[in-house]
Amino acid sequence: DLVQDLYLRELKAYKPTPVKASDSDGHVMTFSAPKAPKSPEEGDIANDLKAYETQAVEVEGQAAQGETAAVDEDWFEDDEEDADEHNPPMASH
Repeated sequence: DLVQDLYLRELKAYKPTPVKASDSDGHVMTFSAPKAPKSPEEGDIANDLKAYETQAVEVEGQAAQGETAAVDEDWFEDDEEDADEHNPPMASH
C-alpha cells in the first residue's frame, strides 16, 4: 500500500500546464483554401456535345455507309471428310 499511497499523492499534486493558443505555432501548418478549379469554356462544351451527338454509331459486325460488309470466313475445318479417307470402315467378323 506504500506504493499506492505515493502514487495517489503524486497524482493529486500534479498540476498540468495551462494550454495557450500559441502552443501549436511551429507544429501545425496554417490552413489555406485550395485554388478554385479552372472553369471549362461553355462554347467548347456545346460544340463538343453537338459533334458527339451527330457522329455515326459504329457497331461491330455492321458495315458503315458506302462500305461492303466484311465476310466472316469459316475457320472451322470439317474433319469428317478427312477421317473417312484415312479410316475405312471396319469389316465385321
